[in-house]
Amino acid sequence: MFEKLLVANRGEIAVRIIRACKELNIRTVAVYSEADANSMHVQLADEAICIGKAAANESYLRIDRIVSAAEIADVDAIHPGYGFLAENAHFADVCESCNIRFIGPSSRAMNALADKAVSRALAKKAGVPTPPGSEGAVDNEKDALVVAKRIGYPVMIKAVAGGGGRGMRPAHNDISLVKGFHTARTEAEKAFGNSGVYIEKLIENPHHVEFQILADNRGHVIHLGERDCSIQRRNQKVVEESPSPLLDNPRFKKLREKMGKDARRIAEVANYTNAGTVEFIVDNYANYYFLEMNKRIQVEHPVTEQVTGIDLVRYQIMLAMGEPLRHSQSDIQIKGHAIECRINAEDPFDDFRPSPGRIEMYYQPGGGGVRVDSHAYAG
Repeated sequence: MFEKLLVANRGEIAVRIIRACKELNIRTVAVYSEADANSMHVQLADEAICIGKAAANESYLRIDRIVSAAEIADVDAIHPGYGFLAENAHFADVCESCNIRFIGPSSRAMNALADKAVSRALAKKAGVPTPPGSEGAVDNEKDALVVAKRIGYPVMIKAVAGGGGRGMRPAHNDISLVKGFHTARTEAEKAFGNSGVYIEKLIENPHHVEFQILADNRGHVIHLGERDCSIQRRNQKVVEESPSPLLDNPRFKKLREKMGKDARRIAEVANYTNAGTVEFIVDNYANYYFLEMNKRIQVEHPVTEQVTGIDLVRYQIMLAMGEPLRHSQSDIQIKGHAIECRINAEDPFDDFRPSPGRIEMYYQPGGGGVRVDSHAYAG
């Protein structure tokens, strides 16, 4: 059992991890930037260490400072949450070399799913359907035009790294392809430090369906049903629900079992451990395609917890301690329906740009079946 754990994140996921640790009687260490000194996760943790200035590249993305804080606090493990360093294989390597358990997949599994282009190749190896597209990253506009002509328009240009809808551009002809290619590369470089992009066939009016998986270090993999994340804005999820209304449709009902098996298969081929999410897109003709695998806990994990009764963050910690899965696939039962809505501070009159400021009043809803994951408080 871990005695002390460092949370290498902030916001609601840091609060969520601290809650799970308290239930397991594990002491927690928060790290924070100067701007987050009064944040909820700092107040809830047993210890807190400032690791730098407000900018993420001066604090939450500084592996050296986070590991130094972990060594000073003498922790057994680090939980990266989501975003920041959660899918950074080098960070996992550094933790392992410092005899600190990284709560997530091994660096080897991360490298097997290193980026979206590499993940596509692994999915093909596993026999999982992928959209027609380029073989790996596309380095110049000439090659991009060749790929687009081969698979046919419309196409989607995608950053090989990162997520959140950045570095993505649709193209319906040669002119928009060339423009989108350079725009996507520039945006990806700024957002992820990696300008690499690949091209795949654009599935129009797609349904975004993902499967939550758990895997132990004994080679056992299960999935905990699906989440439907089709309601998005600018390729960013806004509403997520489980189970998927699409897969309850009689026309699509057979897909649930097939997609669940393929999600497990991808994890098995990658020798994956801990929690992860395999994402698919489904067209209107009941064809589905592998999209990517997220090698971390997801923002939308609460909907899966609500319909399965399984605490995913707690499970992550137990798996990182080397414990086997406590459930088999036949044990997983979906009960009820859960919907998550993300609430963001944005200005609808200014193109929905971020709108930070002091929260003067905060009233948290409650009642039967209501759950709120947040780090916000008045003042």
